[in-house]
Amino acid sequence: MDSSVKEGLSFGLTSGAITTLGLMVGLNSGTHSVLVVIGGVLTIAIADAFSDALGMHMSAESSNQKNAMQVWKATIATFFAKLFFALTFLVPIFLLPLSTAVLVSIVYGLAVIALLSFFIAKQEKSLFGKKPREKNAPQIAAWKVIAEHLAIAIAVIIISNFVGNWIRMTLV
Repeated sequence: MDSSVKEGLSFGLTSGAITTLGLMVGLNSGTHSVLVVIGGVLTIAIADAFSDALGMHMSAESSNQKNAMQVWKATIATFFAKLFFALTFLVPIFLLPLSTAVLVSIVYGLAVIALLSFFIAKQEKSLFGKKPREKNAPQIAAWKVIAEHLAIAIAVIIISNFVGNWIRMTLV
């Protein structure tokens, strides 16, 4: 797979998981409304997919290491990965009670981040004890890569929950 496409897909999937989970958890704890959570997921799927794609586009252009085709591949991969993946979080909402759907979504999102982190670690050869790509670069165990990424996602989920509860108690 083309490195620009890989870059866009990993960014889109990671951003799709973390931002959608943060939004869902925050809106659920703040409102407990299925319609509000669905509206939030639809909004973030569209608006954030465009935003992240533009961010990826500008980042790729500013790196001066990619040609125009690579820039557009990363941009398009980011947009569709983010859009599609964020929309998949609607499935549990349509099938389950909201509180259960949010929990299922958290497990789903964290599983995708863990799996993506595993593949990144494998690609960097940190999993199998082989030398990393760059000489003299520190070698990191795969479980550390996975744990680091999951810790960040869990922090976003916890903070979003607190913010949603604060908004409900303070402003509603």
